[in-house]
Amino acid sequence: MAWSFHFVPLLFFFLLSSASALATSGHGSSGNATAMLRPGRELLRQRRIRALLGKLNKPSVKTIESPDGDFIDCVPSHLQPAFDHPKLRGQKPLDPPEERPKNYNSTVAGRSRAGAVVLQAWHAAGEACPEGTVALRRTTEKDLLRASSLGRYGRKPARRITRRDSTGSGHEHAVGYVNSEKYYGARASVNVCSPRIGDPSEFSLSQIWVLSGSFSNDLNTIEAGWQVSPELYGDSNPRFFTYWTTDAYQETGCYNHNCRGFVQTTNKIAVGAAITPESVYNGRQFDITLLIWKDPKHGHWWLELGPGVVVGYWPSGLFTHLAHHARMVQFGGEIFNAGARGSHTATQMGSGHFPGEGFDRAAYFRNLQVVDWDNSIIRASNLKLLADHPGCYDIKGGFNGYWGTYFYYGGPGRNMKCP
Repeated sequence: MAWSFHFVPLLFFFLLSSASALATSGHGSSGNATAMLRPGRELLRQRRIRALLGKLNKPSVKTIESPDGDFIDCVPSHLQPAFDHPKLRGQKPLDPPEERPKNYNSTVAGRSRAGAVVLQAWHAAGEACPEGTVALRRTTEKDLLRASSLGRYGRKPARRITRRDSTGSGHEHAVGYVNSEKYYGARASVNVCSPRIGDPSEFSLSQIWVLSGSFSNDLNTIEAGWQVSPELYGDSNPRFFTYWTTDAYQETGCYNHNCRGFVQTTNKIAVGAAITPESVYNGRQFDITLLIWKDPKHGHWWLELGPGVVVGYWPSGLFTHLAHHARMVQFGGEIFNAGARGSHTATQMGSGHFPGEGFDRAAYFRNLQVVDWDNSIIRASNLKLLADHPGCYDIKGGFNGYWGTYFYYGGPGRNMKCP
């Protein structure tokens, strides 16, 4: 028994000595020692991936395979990820409000394919999700393996900003904004483009922001639009997306259904799925109309992808400041510049062309409107324009009777004026 008592420490000493000898030998054995540990870390990562997939993907009654490689799961509406949120657990989706904001039917026509039904790539499969379900884009293991961090999967890169100008954070904007009233929603039409992305970890998007709170730490935002993000989606297709946060993008909120919160109510549109067709440079333009408004009855923020498809809502209880109203509304483009090459990114914003090129070439927002205290849609007057780096991405706006308040925006990123 005495022999066996001493055997364990002696064996441990022998193994420790052997590992030390291997680590100090000139045959690359330190790499082998590291490799011996790597399977354990990889196993842990795989377990985390499986657990996260289990949270994000819910049991479906039907799955539709999209021609672009997506899988659209038709999930019973009461089983969607939103209802895992502690404040929403046990609830069921609300019916869309019976009434839209006043002046809802005011013209949004323009020189584009306005009024056309919004199509997504998965619609080409010729199948639909049944009534009582919602169409959810499935998150795959490949999606998670592309993520730079599982802990921040589905979130914008963390940032701290003191005002709209995000210089130094990697996030660059060309936006129009209003901030002189209390706001209860916004509407605009934006053409859908396919900007080139300079680095897979970067993105380019065009959206509406509805904001309240301070930019430093308690910013509440609701966001919706289209986005190109190879890291998030695995391709360069423009995709319909949503976003929200209550703490300036630090710990709360996410894209689409990648965390609990946004409640989808439609089986016709899948958040995160590709939009088709796209605008063609010097050719036909295609735009979508987005409406975000706060329902006066229940206080929730609803999203419509026009014409007429109510996508879902952000429950009022998710927010602090936005539980009441917004203090700012923004329209425009954003890119993330990872700064990996020591020069400015070549990621494009909008169509990748400067606003001076005008219609058919530059990206645009038109018929910019806000929802006021009386639940009326009115023109977004006193619009201010801001471009963080005009030599990279610029913005120029105006007003006419055809497009209302509008602007052209975007640019190529790295060029002679943006080294």
